[in-house]
Amino acid sequence: MKTCEINEEGKSNCNQIDNLEKILSDMPEEDEIQKNADIIKALGDPTRLKIIYLLKHGELCVCEIMTVLDKPQPTVSHHLNILKNAGLLKWRKEGVWIHYKLSNPKLPESLNELLKKSRG
Repeated sequence: MKTCEINEEGKSNCNQIDNLEKILSDMPEEDEIQKNADIIKALGDPTRLKIIYLLKHGELCVCEIMTVLDKPQPTVSHHLNILKNAGLLKWRKEGVWIHYKLSNPKLPESLNELLKKSRG
């Protein structure tokens, strides 16, 4: 295990720490990292992934999603709200029903590519 020495000024004499600080300074801003984490969390639920894959084929009404997933309206609305808050869905209201579609139609394709690459 490497250890780093700290000089009199409280700074590390270790090059690895300097390299890591450079990497850290090149990372996205904290708010962007938080937004990315929120998107990943939104996609981290089987029901929400099913909704994403359903919406790949076009706009759907909440009632259609409820029926095909065999889930009650409050449950489906909760999941849709999480996806919407993460910026993954667009919506429009028609009467008492809300219709949803993907904000980026390529999302399922991109998600599949990411998952394929992460599986090796």
